[in-house]
Amino acid sequence: MKRGMNITIGNKIKELRQRGNLTQEELGEALGVSFQAVSKWENNIALPDIALVPTIAIYFGVSIDELFDYSKNDIDQAVNEICSKAYEFRESDPLKSRAILEKGLEQYPDNEIIMNNMLYVINYSEDPDETIKLASKLIERTADSEVRYDSLRFLAYAYKAKGDIESAVAAIEQIPEIYFSKLTEIAFLFDGEKKIEAATKERSVSLGNLLQMQQKIVEYYAEIGDKDKARAEIERALELLEVMSDLPVGENYKGFLRVSLKSCKL
Repeated sequence: MKRGMNITIGNKIKELRQRGNLTQEELGEALGVSFQAVSKWENNIALPDIALVPTIAIYFGVSIDELFDYSKNDIDQAVNEICSKAYEFRESDPLKSRAILEKGLEQYPDNEIIMNNMLYVINYSEDPDETIKLASKLIERTADSEVRYDSLRFLAYAYKAKGDIESAVAAIEQIPEIYFSKLTEIAFLFDGEKKIEAATKERSVSLGNLLQMQQKIVEYYAEIGDKDKARAEIERALELLEVMSDLPVGENYKGFLRVSLKSCKL
């Protein structure tokens, strides 16, 4: 499928170029790229930079849909497949996950979804500059608010890793407070299967967020040496997990709480 999509746009550019009696050198000069780049497009070795797509369409006097020969849905599906495959190894083998994403970017240069997934496998603590460069690029160009806010989050982490607290705060302040979610609204708006599905998912997300905040509270009290309050918050979280023991998210935090008890020497 992926190769077929390359052929779609590559053949389309070749067809339009030949229709206009242009050489690869002439088209490359008009677009500000080398004739070798044009040749790679037409021979299905690479795709044009996404930023060039509108310029190419305008130059030939066609719509972007026509240029892609209505293959956007196929491209989206292929990108999702790449990101899903990379996600399988995100925790267990980040280097393998990154290699999958990098190969995806060779096929779909500057694809925002692939680049956004790349932020999750770059170690911002060890290489904050790489994270800052990629996150800044996404923030500057994306029209997708989800990608923008996610990139701002990683940007803040990377600046903090560099010790640049002022820039970290500036990045995180650009993320708006969200007081409701789509799942919450679906649970309120609908009945039946829609209600239970949305409410169940939102409950798991909310429990995970609540436990994460418990973790941060425990860390704070441990940092200032207040063992009693740290112990109390751990016990509160354990009680919550006991009540919610049937939810999958609970198992992930039992280990954390036990480690916290040991690390805090409580």
